[in-house]
Amino acid sequence: MGTVMKGISAILATPFDTQRKVDFDSLRKLVEFEIKAGVHGITLLGILGEVMRLSEPEKREVTKTVVDQVNGRIPVVSGTGATGTELAIMYSKEAEELGADSIMVAPPRLAKPNEDAIFNYYNDIAHAVDIPIVVQDEPVTYGFHFSPEFLARLSQIEGVEYAKIEDAPSPNKITKIRKLAGDKMKIFGGFGGLYAFEELSRGACGVMTGFAYPEVLVKVYENMSQGKKESARELFYRVLPLIKFEAQPLLSLAIRKEILRRRGAIATAVVREPATKLDPESASELDELMARINLTDLLSN
Repeated sequence: MGTVMKGISAILATPFDTQRKVDFDSLRKLVEFEIKAGVHGITLLGILGEVMRLSEPEKREVTKTVVDQVNGRIPVVSGTGATGTELAIMYSKEAEELGADSIMVAPPRLAKPNEDAIFNYYNDIAHAVDIPIVVQDEPVTYGFHFSPEFLARLSQIEGVEYAKIEDAPSPNKITKIRKLAGDKMKIFGGFGGLYAFEELSRGACGVMTGFAYPEVLVKVYENMSQGKKESARELFYRVLPLIKFEAQPLLSLAIRKEILRRRGAIATAVVREPATKLDPESASELDELMARINLTDLLSN
């Protein structure tokens, strides 16, 4: 299968206007913001993209808009997981037809999840499309724990080429998967970038995250790729307080959208209901953090 993915793949937020309708002008602007930051790929319709709050027509238009704006400059990954196999196949085929280079597939939520049912789900999707699959391993949201052994088993399916690991402790899990699956399963880290340095150190091919300062992670990845591990470590740990603040459970989306708004990437920080809003105290703490971390200085070193 064609596109080889690596590096920093920015997970896109879905911008909304003040009426909570998808703001497609801001979506195009956000794509350009990410590409200017140097990201190596773009991922859409993930948890950060509020995929569960989008209608079917909105999902299609978001995918079409992003693919059109990227215009082949970097790989596009589209989220296509669903509650049933036929629905996931429909989403996956549609993403392929709309021009996505790969699909990120979350497992279905089952009353009694079992590995054989999940294996068949991925196997059927892989046989229905001709683009690579990224297995989304995020047990908090989707309720299924992928063991390293099971991910190695999934890697035997032609087309299941990647996994995005968001199951703590992710660095340890990456090591176990690599020992079992070798190069048959390439691994992206996630977790908002919280463990990006450690994940890359353990052999992850990249990181998929919506961190609102993507150029920092791009610089970390480039330093690691060039063998400048200490430079990567220093840069990462200097910005880690902001990554940690941004990645707070429940509040992370509101914080990320607010930073993106402040950076001029989107017009509003609106999150669709039901949602946790940015409280005044958190907004004040964000002000202090952004003032303390001199991004221009960090990236010039």
